[in-house]
Amino acid sequence: MQTTTLLGKLYLIPTTMGDCDPMDVLPQTVKRSIDFIDYYIVENEKTARKSIKGVNPEKKQSELKLFVLNKHTETKEHLDFIKPLLEGKNMGLMSEAGCPGVADPGAVIVKLAHEKGIQVVPLVGPSSILLAMMASGMNGQSFTFNGYLPIEKGKKKTALKNLEKLSQEKNQSQIFIETPYRNNKMLEDILQAINPATHLCIATDITLPTEYIKTMRASDWKKTKVDLHNRPTIFIIHKM
Repeated sequence: MQTTTLLGKLYLIPTTMGDCDPMDVLPQTVKRSIDFIDYYIVENEKTARKSIKGVNPEKKQSELKLFVLNKHTETKEHLDFIKPLLEGKNMGLMSEAGCPGVADPGAVIVKLAHEKGIQVVPLVGPSSILLAMMASGMNGQSFTFNGYLPIEKGKKKTALKNLEKLSQEKNQSQIFIETPYRNNKMLEDILQAINPATHLCIATDITLPTEYIKTMRASDWKKTKVDLHNRPTIFIIHKM
């Protein structure tokens, strides 16, 4: 008699976006999931273990099996990562910060899970992109997340000009990010490139005690001093 192994479920487990009490920003469903899941695909093992311990200090770290998924991971490893799911074990997918699968390498695992008929269970948690958009006062009906802009100054200026033009033509807020240590330079470049009347939202350290979110015209930002160095930041522009 042939038996069929039931597939496990892939839980998309959000994490905090910095040092704060996890239960201030994560719902109980996250804790309940971590309570019974021992297999995880994570972006960074050290921060993942810290996140798991923060949510459930009683969880035995020695019982955890973590697979690291980052820019160095080869595509051929992905199938090995999801073997526990194929064997009927539930797994958690965790980003280094915020929601997995969004601006995060975990999206490839979610895609693979769908291809293999594995149920994907997204859990509620903090998304810096959505929270910034909510707090910006810009067009929540139409917006685009553009990820990272080019590093080279000329290409970056062109990209900013194009996003500004799109925002006006489509009435669509344009969201983007930068590596935190280059945030101050990004702000400088934004203010040099866009029209003084264009609105800019800066959302920094979202959900943390040092949270700072403000929307003003570019001309007003030029009169404002703010230090964004090494602080996770979302930028949104919209020429209205």
